[in-house]
Parts: sequence; C-alpha cells; structure tokens
Amino acid sequence: MESALIVSNAEQDTALFTAMLNAASIHQITCQESGDNARRLLLKQDFDLVIVNSPLRDESGESFSRHVASKGVSQVLLLVKSEYYNSVSAACEDDGILTISKPVDKALLWSALSLAKSVQNRIKRLQAENVQLKQKIEDIRIIDRAKCLLISCMNMSEQEAHRYIEKQAMDMRSSRRIVAEGILKRYESF
Repeated sequence: MESALIVSNAEQDTALFTAMLNAASIHQITCQESGDNARRLLLKQDFDLVIVNSPLRDESGESFSRHVASKGVSQVLLLVKSEYYNSVSAACEDDGILTISKPVDKALLWSALSLAKSVQNRIKRLQAENVQLKQKIEDIRIIDRAKCLLISCMNMSEQEAHRYIEKQAMDMRSSRRIVAEGILKRYESF
C-alpha cells in the first residue's frame, strides 16, 4: 500500500491518521475536508486506502464511502460514531468497507490498517493475475483465428495448423502469438 486519502474535517483526527499511516510506511498521504473535494480528487487520482472520518462537512461518510468502494479498488476505512456503528456497519459490509466505531482506540485503528493493507495487497495480486489471464485468452483467440485461416486458405488440418504455428514460433524464436499475428496479416486480406 503506497497512497492514502484522508477525508476528515477534524484536524486532530487527521493528524492522528497521518501519524499512523506514516508509521505503517504509507507516505503518499492526501487530506481533504469535504466529500465533494475528495470526489473531484478521486476523478484524477487513485488511492490504495481511503480513510473517511464521518460525518463529513457536506455529506454523510457512509454515502461517500459506498461511492468510493463502488468506483475503484481503494480499500475504504470508515469511522462512525458509536451510536450509528451497528446500522452503518451492516449497510456497508457488502461493499467491502471496514467500519470502526468512534472514539477509536489506536490499537484497533492499527489492526484495521493492517487488515486493510493485507486486503489491498491481495486485491493487487488478483488484478495482476486477471490481467495475465485476459492476455492468455486474447493470445488463444488470435492463435485460433490464425489456425482457421491456415485451415481455410492452405487446406491444413487443425493439427497441421497447430504444428505449423508452433514450428514457426520455435524457428523464429518468438511467441506463437507473434507468428499468428503474421499469419493474420498475410491471409486476412484474401
């Protein structure tokens, strides 16, 4: 976790959150006092962690937190008054928002930060894996299109087309996708 956004209109709480984030090796910290300003900032920049100290100056922390959780991959930590904790926590848990009751204990806040950091790291790994899987699917599609062209234009069987692409990739010391893209360029104009 590298970056954090603190949305709070209480300077004392903002200072506490900043100190704890620095202790957790998060040094790219941005602070906003209103949900409106934070929303505009989130249009330009992504954050790994968003801490929302409700209520905000211009809206409820719950609605802002749900907005952030629905728009991106930021981990959201929402702090609410103890009398609202049960209802807000129940409403926000399906969105993946970590909710903490105020007044907040430093040890509890530290645990929540550690949990948020762990969850964010897992999300990033899953995103990277998702990108790799999408790339593999795209590679397979291109290779299959090239095989179909070889079958229709060169009267090869599916096995022959497969073997041809693999052999060309080995001979050229390149990937099967690059060979398939070359085949597509060559035969799709027919």
